[in-house]
Amino acid sequence: MSILIDPPSWPAHGTLFSHLVSDASLRELHAFARDRGLPERAFDRDHYDVPLERYDDLVAAGAVPLPATELVRRLIASGLRVRAKERPERLDAVLLARWDALRLDAPELGRELLGCWSQEQRVYHDRAHLLAVLTALDTLTGGASSAQAHLPVYLAAWFHDAVYRGTATDEEDSAALASARLPGRGIASPVVDEVVRLVLLTKTHKPAPGDGAGALLCDADLEVLARPKAAYRRYAEAVRREYAHVPDADFTRGRSAILRGLLDGGSLYSSEPGRALWEDAARANLSAELAELEALSP
Repeated sequence: MSILIDPPSWPAHGTLFSHLVSDASLRELHAFARDRGLPERAFDRDHYDVPLERYDDLVAAGAVPLPATELVRRLIASGLRVRAKERPERLDAVLLARWDALRLDAPELGRELLGCWSQEQRVYHDRAHLLAVLTALDTLTGGASSAQAHLPVYLAAWFHDAVYRGTATDEEDSAALASARLPGRGIASPVVDEVVRLVLLTKTHKPAPGDGAGALLCDADLEVLARPKAAYRRYAEAVRREYAHVPDADFTRGRSAILRGLLDGGSLYSSEPGRALWEDAARANLSAELAELEALSP
């Protein structure tokens, strides 16, 4: 177990609070917190805020006491630290600026979509994911200044998980939202149709040969698979939390099938830049996660 806690020295609500973290796994952290009766609302992205009266109990249960500076250092080294600028609530201004850069003269639609991406049930498919996809598109297309030249792709990024309930129809519902919201805003019908097509393509992430726009969107959406090991683990654990209602055995079986399908389905990325940048790292991450899941299988 790698559960760490710093001294209760953070004032709030008439008492002092400690930070409870894991430098190995958010899954381990949540399990420890659940076993000790900590409420889910006490979790804040990478740590639990725990009041002074719980400190001795948590240390007795196995949490390792550390100075605050050492706890932060260990959390950063683990890759599980969520930096302030990465916290979804800090991203609103950045994302709205990105929306305005599309020059659609539709600020209310940008705010509506941002509201969709801010829903409470989202753990991975949130504002941070939206910005990551937009940033990955910048990498593939040559920079944010190219958004106008690739308008359907950038619009599809905004809409591709705008509806997210963890169901089989999320892509269809997101495409339907694009079809309903984009017309009448000075956007040509062929562009609207292309956005809808691209959003639907994220159901399989398998664009046809020669589908350059589809390759850009699908590759940007899958960029997360190629992140450094600790960041990838944070992504995988966030996905698990979005499916917290699914029993462990069922989730392990379903997730394993998805990973095998990705690994056995040919190249993960459809564009040449995507393959060059991310293919090898993504395959290593998927293989490692699959091995861990298979070790958990009965």
